Amino acid sequence: MATEFKQFDIISINEFNSISDHHYVSRSLSPSSTEAIMEEWRILEKDLPDSIFVRVYKGRVDLLRAVIIGPSGTPYHDGLFFFDIQVPSNYPALLEYVLASPPKVFSWNDDRSKKRNPPQSTILQVLVSIQGLVLNGEPFINFPGFESFANSSSWFKKRSVHENVFIKNCKTMVSILKKPPQSFEKFVSQHFRHRASTILVAFNAYINGQAEIGDPITVTAATEITASLASFTFKAEAGFVYPRLVDSFIKNGSSVESIELLDTSKTIREYTVHEHRNCQLVVLMIFILVFYSTILVKKSHGAGGLLYSLFGLDIFLLLLLIPSLHFEFN
Repeated sequence: MATEFKQFDIISINEFNSISDHHYVSRSLSPSSTEAIMEEWRILEKDLPDSIFVRVYKGRVDLLRAVIIGPSGTPYHDGLFFFDIQVPSNYPALLEYVLASPPKVFSWNDDRSKKRNPPQSTILQVLVSIQGLVLNGEPFINFPGFESFANSSSWFKKRSVHENVFIKNCKTMVSILKKPPQSFEKFVSQHFRHRASTILVAFNAYINGQAEIGDPITVTAATEITASLASFTFKAEAGFVYPRLVDSFIKNGSSVESIELLDTSKTIREYTVHEHRNCQLVVLMIFILVFYSTILVKKSHGAGGLLYSLFGLDIFLLLLLIPSLHFEFN
C-alpha cells in the first residue's frame, strides 16, 4: 500500500484545493526559520513509520497534514485519524496541531487545539507520541479520573470506554469515506478497500460476544458466543452503525461477499422493546407518585386538589408519548 501512496509528499501550491479544507489554511503565517522546517521535512521523509502518512505544501510551508492508522490491538484499530498542523511564526518555540477528522474521538481533545514546546521534540516525535500514548489499548487512561479504572472491579467501566471509542471510530470511518480530507482521497479509498473485511469480521465478533474490543480475532465455527463480552448498549449502537459502515464500504468498492454480514435489525427491534419497557416502568412509577401526591394535596386543599389531579393526568399522558421517540444515528 505504501508503494501506491507515498508516505511523505510535497503538494504544489498550484493545487489549492488540496489545502482548502485545512484547519489553519485561513491563517497564513511566515515562520522565522524556513531551514528548521526543511529539516523537519527531511526527518519526516526519512523516518516515518509505516502507519503514519504526511503531506506538506509548497508555498505554505507552515502547513502539514498527517494521518495515523489506528493500531491493531486497540479500539482504534484500522481507523484513520487526521491531524492538521501549523508551524507558527515563532517556530521552533511553538507548534500547533488539531484533530481534523470528525467526530471527536479523544477526550483530551475537547479544546480542539494542542501545542507542544520544542526543542524536546520534532514533528515526527509528536506524531509518534500521539500514536503511542493516545491511540493505545487503554483509552480510558485519557479520561478524567482514570485512576479508578486501574482496579479489576472496574472492568465494566473499561469495557464501556472501549465500546464507546470503537463506535466513534466506526462513525469516523463513515464520515471520512463520505468526505475524505483533501490530498488523501486516494489513500482513504485504498485503505478501506484493503481493510474493510478485517474491520467487519472484527465488528461481527464484537457484536456476537466472541471477542473483546481490540483483541486479536481468531473466530472459528467452534468459538463460543459469550453475550457478556458486549453490553446491550453497545449492541444497540452497533445495530445502527453497522449497516451504514457496510454500505460505505460497498460504495467504496470493497468486496464483502466472503463475509457473513449480520442482520442488525433484530438488535434494533430488541433495543426498541427494551426502551419501551423502560419507559413504561418510568411512566408507571411517575403515575403512582402523582396519584398519591394528588390524594395528599386534596386532603390539604379540598376541591382544589382536583386541579392538581388533572395536571397529574396531563403529565401521565405526555409521558405515554416517550416510547414513540426513536434512537438516531449521528
